[in-house]
Amino acid sequence: MVFSSITFLIYFLPVLLVIYFILDKQYKNIFLLLASIAFYSWGAPRFIFVILGTTVLDFYLVKFMDKAEHITKRRILLLTSITLNVGLLFYFKYANFFIENFNSMLSGIGINEIKALNVILPIGISFYTFESLTYVLDVYRRLHKPLTNFWNYQLYIILFPKLIAGPIIRYNEIADQITERQETTDKRLTGFLRFTLGLGKKVLIANMLAIKADYLFNLAPENVTTALAWLGSLSYTFQIYFDFSGYSDMAIGIGQMLGFKFPENFNNPYTSVSITDFWRRWHMTLGSWMKNYLYIPLGGNKVNSSYRLYLNLWIVFVLSGFWHGASWTFIIWGIYHGLFLILERLFLLKVYTSLGSFIARLIVFFLINIGWIFFRADTTSQAVHIISKLFSNTLSLPLDYVSNQFTFCFVLALLFSFFTIPHFGKRIQNFVYGESKPILALSAFTLIAIVIYFLSVINIAASGFNPFIYFRF
Repeated sequence: MVFSSITFLIYFLPVLLVIYFILDKQYKNIFLLLASIAFYSWGAPRFIFVILGTTVLDFYLVKFMDKAEHITKRRILLLTSITLNVGLLFYFKYANFFIENFNSMLSGIGINEIKALNVILPIGISFYTFESLTYVLDVYRRLHKPLTNFWNYQLYIILFPKLIAGPIIRYNEIADQITERQETTDKRLTGFLRFTLGLGKKVLIANMLAIKADYLFNLAPENVTTALAWLGSLSYTFQIYFDFSGYSDMAIGIGQMLGFKFPENFNNPYTSVSITDFWRRWHMTLGSWMKNYLYIPLGGNKVNSSYRLYLNLWIVFVLSGFWHGASWTFIIWGIYHGLFLILERLFLLKVYTSLGSFIARLIVFFLINIGWIFFRADTTSQAVHIISKLFSNTLSLPLDYVSNQFTFCFVLALLFSFFTIPHFGKRIQNFVYGESKPILALSAFTLIAIVIYFLSVINIAASGFNPFIYFRF
């Protein structure tokens, strides 16, 4: 089940909220746990047992680790938990990738290939694996005591708003909220507004742009023109932002309605004045995870040489690319961003500053768009071909390619992506997304939210086109 489905919007969410709001406090967590299990089981009934099984093992491993007095025993239990979680991720997500590449080597020297495994990727495995790791690592570092209630730990891992597409929530950010949280009418209404804004981003903007992006990336190479390459790649650049940030908004909004406060995941990333700035604004919870659990343990900025610093950056972004998907295109995307982060530390940041923020934003947005082509392409050769077409001179477009509806959505995407560059735009965004609003404004926004909700439901029901891009993650 996904947030932007009729089943979720018409049946699951309304019924869940009504029951949750009338339940006594002592039953809310167990109800949320059962609802989260049902939510995940709807689309992947076999894999729910994988999640539940690993959480049982992790809960007791971490419990024994916290009580262990000898450092060696603590480290053994830590390593056991990490191996369990990373091992499952490796098997489900990367086993076939390594087998395919190993087979390529074998065929090159005339040896029979190994049969590929029939492994189906569980939805959201990357997200809940990272959250399982934060739990064991935060407890190991003594940042927080482990949860004493097994069912509360299950809820932390499988809580449905964040399960499929994030945000990635560190254990110490939510541990206290699992056992104690505040629910108010204001939070419920602002949460509903946040949810519908995300739903609108996904359904009314991202889905329309996805049609044109898919058109480009499904074309035969000889049919790709410069105009198609630009419009198709830009459509995907805006699609992935409004789709992903829309899902984050929906998760944060549902969390608010249930009394939780989830961390922000996006901060107007296309207004960035450098790639470094982009990674402070894009998928911020992943960036925070990589920083705290990978970059800093590697030495971070406190290394003795620039060479080691740059190597650390590259390792982090290669692994970040690989985390997104088991394909060379994702790895190249990670290498690409790591390269520009290094170049910016060497000299590019000074170049951007000398050119001014307007030119810097144009350059950075162009670089981001190039990167997304690798991210979306099925093969590296397809990505290179589309990028090469950006700079040719075949400007023709199919007559029916640009409709009025697409143009409207594309202009909306441009407007909302860069709306916060002027100071007044940032102030308006902060007011709309803020939790505290005057009663009149809250009432008006609630009416707007209801309109967006029904427009989105009508659009989903009428079009039938509702892609879910996180299956690959």
